[in-house]
Amino acid sequence: MPRPAPHAAELAALPLRTGEVAILGSTTRYWDYGPRDATRTLVLCHGYRGDHHGLEPVVARLPGVRIVSPDLPGFGESTPMTEQPHSIDGYARWFAAFVRALGLEDAVVLGHSFGSIVTTHAVAAGLTPPALILVNPIASDPAEVGGVGVTKLYYGLARRLPERLGRALLASPLIVAVMSRTLVKTPDRELRKWIHEEHGRYFSRFSDVRTVAEGFDASLSAQVGDAADAVGVPTLLIAGDDDMIAPAAGARETVGRFRDGRLVVLPGVGHLVHYEAAEGAADAITAFLDEVLT
Repeated sequence: MPRPAPHAAELAALPLRTGEVAILGSTTRYWDYGPRDATRTLVLCHGYRGDHHGLEPVVARLPGVRIVSPDLPGFGESTPMTEQPHSIDGYARWFAAFVRALGLEDAVVLGHSFGSIVTTHAVAAGLTPPALILVNPIASDPAEVGGVGVTKLYYGLARRLPERLGRALLASPLIVAVMSRTLVKTPDRELRKWIHEEHGRYFSRFSDVRTVAEGFDASLSAQVGDAADAVGVPTLLIAGDDDMIAPAAGARETVGRFRDGRLVVLPGVGHLVHYEAAEGAADAITAFLDEVLT
């Protein structure tokens, strides 16, 4: 029996609508939470190998806000793009087209991890939200993260195998469990167990080996600082002080490259701010929106 989500009651209280839209050859599925007529709207972009479920702990703690959360092409319930490569530029084009297709140009944009790169590049390329929020932003060279060499070999091997064997390797419960145990920092045993279950449920919901391998290549090809100079909207970075994937030092060095950047560092948290410190993240988001949208 799966453990109930810590935020289950709050999430269940939110109105929920679902939909899909064709964007650059991807049938993009999205989830639309909260009141449709809310005065504040967020559009989310989740991280690599995840889907919209990962950001629901934060969504649940923002009542009264409309939040639109798509699955990235090739992940969750969205099909891959056929009109763009699964590169940072391709995903940025997809995200901007998604926002415009749903008429959400006035919505604040939020990206987590890989999604922080995608959203920053989308804004730098011409998307004009009123503000940008980056959670666990990739603000230093991702190719220099410890263990990346082994990970590159892992994805390289999967890419060379037949689809069935490559998928089995990428979706291996053992490897997913090792990844999860590496990332989780919270001392709360019940929360740790729930996070591990979440990764087991959703970390391997990808369309095919080629797409997930292209996404991995994209994740190593850029960082938010590459596009920060071209972002002209107020930008909030929310980092974890124990993040081994996106070290807080990178966020501290990069925040000043945004024309109007500010940084919140949450203590005792790693790369899973959305799971381990969702309330702190939601508080920081609310304070930021109160400041820049009034």
